[in-house]
Amino acid sequence: MNAQRGVLLVLIAILSYLSFQLVQPYLPFVIGALLLAYVLSPLQTKLEAETGSTAAAVLLVVGATVALLIPFGVLILAIAGDAIRFAQAFTTGDVVEVLEPAEAWLAEQFGQEVDLATEIAIRLEGLAELVVGTAPDVIGMLTNATIGLGLAVFVLFYVLRDGDRLMAWIRSATPLPDSVQTKLYDRVDDVTRAVLLGHVLVAIIQGAIAGVGLFVVGLPNVLLWTGVMILLALLPFIGTFLVWGPAGIYLLSIGETLGGVFLLVYGTIIVGISDEYLRPVIVDRYAEISPAIIVIGVIGGLSAFGVMGLFIGPIIVGALKAAIEVFDEQYEQL
Repeated sequence: MNAQRGVLLVLIAILSYLSFQLVQPYLPFVIGALLLAYVLSPLQTKLEAETGSTAAAVLLVVGATVALLIPFGVLILAIAGDAIRFAQAFTTGDVVEVLEPAEAWLAEQFGQEVDLATEIAIRLEGLAELVVGTAPDVIGMLTNATIGLGLAVFVLFYVLRDGDRLMAWIRSATPLPDSVQTKLYDRVDDVTRAVLLGHVLVAIIQGAIAGVGLFVVGLPNVLLWTGVMILLALLPFIGTFLVWGPAGIYLLSIGETLGGVFLLVYGTIIVGISDEYLRPVIVDRYAEISPAIIVIGVIGGLSAFGVMGLFIGPIIVGALKAAIEVFDEQYEQL
């Protein structure tokens, strides 16, 4: 490596680091825009043949904004309302009366008095103190979210409009043979589709199906727990059982035998079947991803990137696996 090339590489590394620092505060929004652009890219290809790339990108950005922000905002408000009512129930004493049969059942099973209401109230009090303590940062968080959403809209538009040129530039700038790049990008594409259209879609469907079971048996705060189950469904093996399982046992403990049995049977059979059949049909259609990759990606991604890490984490780990496989297959050409 000559001196000029070394200086240029150092300059590229420094500028890359500084560029990352510029984007880092809004990284979840940028990642979200890139993932959404990936999902919408087939529609962009079809529309731009009729309207042109700019008009197609504008239509998709407006459509995605209306289709996602409005329902998402309504859902968040509904879930927040459920959470507030759930917390207020402790101040009115309603929950104490509801939990008394469950406490008696647990005391009978384990031979020790259990005060569920007090334990939950302590946890909620700690959460309230945390929220109040961070209240001065709320304005800053709202400002950051507003800027991030605006940035996401711009990134989504330009990636949709110029996505083909961006990929052409990446291919030309990457010092790998075209055949190797093609295999690598195809593998990463399969992994991304498997995660976004497979595990994420299956989690939404599975959480919604489990939420129907909670609604049928008349449990309160259904929207709140459905949202929780959708997030839990992203984790293989664990999933929605952490909600409908204890809920069914709770119904049994308070004498609601029919509702408890129904919920446990419904969760085991219907929700279980939805996972066993939907995941292979949707996920394996694109790529076979080990549950270990999903677990590592979800947990690690959540820690590294926040909520968006639930989606980008498995893609990163899956892309690493794909890169190693391509390297092993194409070693002689490199």
